[in-house]
Amino acid sequence: MFFMEKEPVSKNFIERIIEQDLAEGKDVKIITRFPPEPNGYLHVGHAKSILLNYGLAQKYNGLFNLRFDDTNPVKEDIEFVNSIVADVEWLGAKYNEEVKFASNYFQDMYEAAVRLIKKGKAYVCELTPDEIREYRGTLTEPGKESPYRNRSIEENLALFEGMKNGDFPDGSKVLRAKIDMASSNINMRDPILYRVARIHHHNTGDDWCIYPMYDFAHPIEDAVEGITHSICTLEFEDHRPLYDWVVIECGYKNTPDEFPKQIEFAKLYLKNVVTGKRYIKKLVQDGVVDGWDDPRLVTIAALRRRGFTPDSLKKFMDLVGVAKADSSVDYAMLEYCIRDDLKPKAPRVMAVIDPIKLVIDNYPENEIEWLPATTNVENPDLGTHMVPFGKELWIEREDFMEVPVKKYFRLFPGNEVRLMNAYFVKCVGCEKDENGNVTVVHATYDSETKSGSGFTGRKVKGTIHWVNAANAIEATARLYENLVDEEKGVYDKETGLMNLNPNSLQVTKAYVEPFIKEFKPGDSFQFVRNGYFCIDTKDTTEENLVFNRIVSLKSSFKLN
Repeated sequence: MFFMEKEPVSKNFIERIIEQDLAEGKDVKIITRFPPEPNGYLHVGHAKSILLNYGLAQKYNGLFNLRFDDTNPVKEDIEFVNSIVADVEWLGAKYNEEVKFASNYFQDMYEAAVRLIKKGKAYVCELTPDEIREYRGTLTEPGKESPYRNRSIEENLALFEGMKNGDFPDGSKVLRAKIDMASSNINMRDPILYRVARIHHHNTGDDWCIYPMYDFAHPIEDAVEGITHSICTLEFEDHRPLYDWVVIECGYKNTPDEFPKQIEFAKLYLKNVVTGKRYIKKLVQDGVVDGWDDPRLVTIAALRRRGFTPDSLKKFMDLVGVAKADSSVDYAMLEYCIRDDLKPKAPRVMAVIDPIKLVIDNYPENEIEWLPATTNVENPDLGTHMVPFGKELWIEREDFMEVPVKKYFRLFPGNEVRLMNAYFVKCVGCEKDENGNVTVVHATYDSETKSGSGFTGRKVKGTIHWVNAANAIEATARLYENLVDEEKGVYDKETGLMNLNPNSLQVTKAYVEPFIKEFKPGDSFQFVRNGYFCIDTKDTTEENLVFNRIVSLKSSFKLN
């Protein structure tokens, strides 16, 4: 696809449609768009749509518009506008000219509605919402016509102007399309085009007291902007006849095959992951998470904060592909993609996230030795850096066992291991508190075994990482698991409530080598043996570094 260096042999079905349009000699510049509603933060599924639309524009030397479908100010907020713009730009999708808004076309939409009325294709209806639903019929029974359906054109024009001028109470009247109340497609049974609503709008203020419905506004926005291929998800497939009806009857095209044309593709579903905006919003409102960008979520802002990269999301979308049928994908595939992206890029540093003290009894007091460490063994271009070594170190608690289990090759009394980038040390004992918990491990070192010295006298089976206690940078580490209980699924079938994982966040004290001071919030690393981490961009301060674990080092996921 668009983010790969070489063009793939096969093309997805949308590319085939576009290439057929071009092959038929239609003289057109391909223009796509991403049209979010500013009523929440975007999630990983939206990233698929962004990258698909932008990638198609790139592939065919066209344009990509970022346009907000801001036709429902009840749920919209400028915070969401700003977050969405940041997400699109972070993904690298370069949009054409300035950010666009459906509300900029409200006058065009109003004039298009007037044209429909003059053609006898729209009328003002005074049925209540419940009555409209009743009159609409069912999937197996046709609807029945509104008693207001056959008003004269002159009466409809006057009433619609009165709606615009604020002459009627909110909800008292709507403008409906006059199509077919017996249509087998329920979306074509005289859908609502406009409603009266005195709501302050983030972009137009109080200029309007009527607002268009999405199914009316969206095709007009596409037509006004010259969109050629209006790509949306499968739930809008049944709306396509209405999309074409609006564009044709409002005079923007003559046949369904002309531009703009709507094309539907399958949504991205992740197994055991909360993606729906309203569910995420509830988690935020209930305080289950600390905001729309909580790293346990899969909003784009949350993924960015957790440490995912645009390249990892692009790779993920490439693996998922573009299809016509819905399917679900394991979250493990997304984790595979970030590991694959960071493996050659991320500096590797030593950090201890469950610390216990190691004292080297025979190492000189107050001596600090600086030792070279390869920054990334798979990427020599990242070079080396120096790490301090001394008498007292921090090691992981799991790297010591007073009574070892079978095949345990780390520290236990009498056993010798290598300290990464340093020396062999042999455990000689430990100290305990009054409850019998080990508090300090003691060892001796062999000065002849320094890393890089060429020592070949003997071998050890275990290597452990460490941080020098005197120079360690104290930090907070956040270890994340899935927000939901994967064994139970996302929702309880009886209560409808989410099955939340009580262990989705574990916060620990960590010690990190001083090399970390050269980096800034947002930078990512591999903490040796502990996983990939990034410096949190929201809670990190000069006094306290906060690290988010992006992903562990290993996974059961296999790329076929």
